[in-house]
Amino acid sequence: MKGIYLDPDSGVTGEVFALVCVPGRQRNRYPESSVILMESAEAALRGADPGQRRYAARLMGPSRSSEGVRLYYLLDWLDPDCRP
Repeated sequence: MKGIYLDPDSGVTGEVFALVCVPGRQRNRYPESSVILMESAEAALRGADPGQRRYAARLMGPSRSSEGVRLYYLLDWLDPDCRP
């Protein structure tokens, strides 16, 4: 992805499956503090709970922002009902 610089020191770079814990799904990038990494897409879907604002996603990251925050970039929401 253009403009995204993966963090080689993180030990986890590239595509990952995760739960994104946020009040809404309008953004395309999420701070590490709102991301729970999961082992697979199936595990992320099992852990998803829209009522608790936890959404299953496929992300790219982590990447360091200019402020030093580690970010994950949204590739796709895994639940078809959660896609914008």
